[in-house]
Parts: sequence; structure tokens; C-alpha cells
Amino acid sequence: MKLLLVNPPIYDFTAFDFWLRPYGLLRVGGRLRAHELTAFDYLMSHKRDTFGRGRFDQQLVPKPAALADVPRRFYRFGRRREDFLRLLSMKTFDVVLVQTVMTYWYIGVREVIDDLRKLQPHAKIILGGVYATLCPDHARSLGADQVLEGLDLKQLGLPLSEDAPLWECVDAQVGVIKITEGCPFRCTYCSVPVVYPNFVGRPLDACMEELRQLVRLGARNVAFYDDALLFKPDQFLLPFLEAVLRENIHVSFHTPNALNARFITPEIARLMVRAGFKTFFLGFESNDYMWQRKTGGKVYSEEFADAVRALREAGAASITAYIIIGHPESSQQNLEASIRFAAKQGARVMLSEFAPIPGTRDGETCRSFTDLDEPLNHNKTAFTWRFLGTERVDGLKALCREVNYVAPL
Repeated sequence: MKLLLVNPPIYDFTAFDFWLRPYGLLRVGGRLRAHELTAFDYLMSHKRDTFGRGRFDQQLVPKPAALADVPRRFYRFGRRREDFLRLLSMKTFDVVLVQTVMTYWYIGVREVIDDLRKLQPHAKIILGGVYATLCPDHARSLGADQVLEGLDLKQLGLPLSEDAPLWECVDAQVGVIKITEGCPFRCTYCSVPVVYPNFVGRPLDACMEELRQLVRLGARNVAFYDDALLFKPDQFLLPFLEAVLRENIHVSFHTPNALNARFITPEIARLMVRAGFKTFFLGFESNDYMWQRKTGGKVYSEEFADAVRALREAGAASITAYIIIGHPESSQQNLEASIRFAAKQGARVMLSEFAPIPGTRDGETCRSFTDLDEPLNHNKTAFTWRFLGTERVDGLKALCREVNYVAPL
């Protein structure tokens, strides 16, 4: 069979290639190598920095009605639509697999489905991924033939094999890897436990072969998509890093999904730096003890401070703390104090706007003041602006710029 894998464009107020690769789609493609495979990735960035991050092409577009009140410009991010239409006019496909990510990015998914229906109405369209799992009924309304909820690929009805991701079909200069799936923590604002119910480690041999594959294809920057990379390090991360050092593999590793600072010891920090980790992103969210405890107790302030100290002493040059803004209980976060605390420890601060994801405890509490049945209302920019207001958001961003200006890199 002739299969097409598509990573759709993004419609949003902002989007940046922060190591944003269609890893899930490529892993599915790797298990379908018995078929004739083609991949089309709308999200190919340009002018990447040293670490492999870059900007997408963007086009100003009208805001959808659900977001008309938000005083921000709205864009389509990604390659030209004409490039995809040209592919559909040149080749015929039996099945099209479409990746979905953020629930509020469904407009790009709908664009892909509309183009497929016009030019290849015979093709079976299958949606999978985060949006398809969190909002399956809404996803079905877009007109696909099948919506895959969850992780069971047997739903595809196609022969499956075990093989490395389909990196050879896309730009692999920047790669992604996961050595674990899921997260043992149950933070009340996070959708990971909904999408990945269990925490499991992946076989070391398979992970190392993925890394070797990326190196062969020219990748020099590799981001970890693990949601709990440091959990049970003796079983998963440390053997992987030791294998990297043993095989003398030279790539720069990055951690955009946030590390749990609780598990960063001086020994682990030193080994990560030796193995090639260049950027360390730590989930912090707040320095208020009661807020930390109420939202899952992932990490406490003393643990965060110890982690930053260990990383700095190990030679880490880029340490960033994520702090949520727009959370429905943000009045208890001590946001200004949290920002200053993180900066005082020696971390840069990156504000992470809250998105009310259905199925999470904190997301569900937002139903009283937003319509969660319309996924556009999950948009992090829109929700945070509506919840906090322009003056508050701008003030927090100004404080973040202020502390980052004086904080060490």
C-alpha cells in the first residue's frame, strides 16, 4: 500500500521551532516499513541557531471567531499549502496518517483533510496523536475516516513491525528521542497521564540504534521528548549516557520537556554534561509550598535550588526554569516572588502560559469560565490573556526580561 504521513501546519498567535519534530508520526512510520511510505512535514524551520532552533515561515490570517476578542495577530505557520497540493497532484496514496498535537491547532489538521478530500477522495484518512486522544469527538467532526485514541497501533489495521523512526523521509538535521514513555507523577495541570497512562522504559538497544540512525543522517542536535527523563535514572538515563560515552557519540542534547529537578544530583549533572547535554530546562512553576503540594508535589524550592547548584558546578551553561502563568489558582503562586527566586538561584526564567486541557483536574475547573468543548479555547495565549488581563501578563513578561538580563546564562 502507498502511505502518506503528514505533519500539519500550525494556526496560532505564535509558534517557534523549539525542537518541534513529528517524532510520534515518524515512529509510527518506522513500524509500517512494509509499505511504500512518503512523509510531508509542514513544520520545517529556517535559520536555525547553534542548538537547532529556528523560525517557521508565517502568514497573517484572519482570527477564528472563537478567538476574535484576543488582541494579538493570528498566523499560519509552516510551508506553503501549494507544496502539499503539488505532492497530491503527483502521487496517489491509499492511506494518509495525520499527526495531531495541541488540541487548539486543529485548524491546520482540518486544512490537510480538506485538501486530501478534494484531490484524493479515495484515500483513507487516519488521525492520531494528542488532539485525537484528548478530543476524539471533536476530531471526528473534521471529516477523517478514523480517529485513533491512545497508543494502540493495532487500531490501524495494518501489519506492524519493530523498526527505527522514519527519519530518512524528513529533514533530520535536528532529531528527537525518547528513552521512556509517560510520567509517574500526576501534576494536576498536565495531560501526559491522560495520553500516556503508565511510565515505562524503552529498551536501551532500540534507543541507541535510534541515536546512531540520527547521527548517520547528520543530526548534531537531539532533543529528549521524555516527560520524566530522570525518573529511575539507574535503569534508564544512566545506562544510555554511559553507552553514548562508550561509543564516543558527539551530539548536543536538549531537554525542552522539562527535567524534574528533584532527581538532579551532582553525579547525574556531571554525567549529563560529559555526555553532551547543552540546555537544561527545569519545571519549577512556583516557589509557594502550598501551591506546589496542591498541584502534585513534583518539586519543591529547596530541591530546585540544589539542582541548579549541581548543574552549575558541573559546568552547565544554559539552565532555564519554566514558570506557569495563567493557572486558575495563580493567585496562590506568588508569581513575582517565584520568578525572582528562580533567577536568584542562577537560572533564566521562561514563562509557560497555561492551557486548560480537558481531562486534567485543573483544566476541568476552567469549564466555569470557558467553553472547553471548543478546542480553540484551550489556546494558551488566549486563555492566559483572558484570565489575567493584558496589564498583568505584560507586567510578568517585563519582570521576566528584567531578571533574565542580570541572571547568568
